[in-house]
Amino acid sequence: MKIIIWIIISLIAGTAVFFLLPFSPAKAQFHKAAGKAEIAPDVPELFTEEDIANLPAPVQRYFRHCGYVGAPKMAYLRASLRDVAFVMSESKTINIDYQQYNCTERPERFALISSRLGSIPFEGLDSYQDGRGSMKGVLAKVIPLFDRRGQAMDRACLVAWLAECLLAPNAALQDFVAWEQLDETHARAGISWQGVDAGGVFCFADSGELLEFRTGDRVAVDMRGRETVAEWSAYFSDYHAVNGILQPGVIQSAWHYAEGDCLYFNSNRSPIVIAYGP
Repeated sequence: MKIIIWIIISLIAGTAVFFLLPFSPAKAQFHKAAGKAEIAPDVPELFTEEDIANLPAPVQRYFRHCGYVGAPKMAYLRASLRDVAFVMSESKTINIDYQQYNCTERPERFALISSRLGSIPFEGLDSYQDGRGSMKGVLAKVIPLFDRRGQAMDRACLVAWLAECLLAPNAALQDFVAWEQLDETHARAGISWQGVDAGGVFCFADSGELLEFRTGDRVAVDMRGRETVAEWSAYFSDYHAVNGILQPGVIQSAWHYAEGDCLYFNSNRSPIVIAYGP
């Protein structure tokens, strides 16, 4: 009996230590992908008026207002947020830490969610690479909760990259992104990559700041794997200067369901930190 008790205590202690260790397979996969994203060709050129001459007027205004014209082009974006309110279901909201890498010269995007469900670590990993998207959730570092892939996920991850292309606007100048002016404050963007097409509408303030991106090319999937067709928006606000560039200080996301909108990402307005490389 003493041996059994000792084994149980050892297992509990070992599990607790494992939970406290900073290493996890999901984090290792994210940092490996992010490391590859940083190994990018030098992008020494500066943004010029010639670069933006054929863009819709509201997009040109955004480049000028935010200070990108004359600034160095970037190869990737690195972003992070802490203690973000994240709605998992109608009855469950958790706080998460969020890290993200976006490449600009090709549509690749990697995001890591770190949180806890009770005392048990929960991690999520979104990935879009080589034209394939995936969304994984892992409990206790090793127990898979979901791993969503397929054409709908490919399109969803591709349009997520498009939604953020103006945060690192070298991405917006790539030849696989097509622009169309709708009016003085709205422009439609489309993207085509490895046989998948997606698109959405950007909304700008009169001054030039980006306010919203909205698309119908994402499918909402709940924790049980049930899919709901709904439009999706990303919101950008609280602009402030960082090294001479105006960046949004708050980014939020919402689903527009038939029964009403759900602001599922960052309702508590946690600030975002954005950096560029190289």
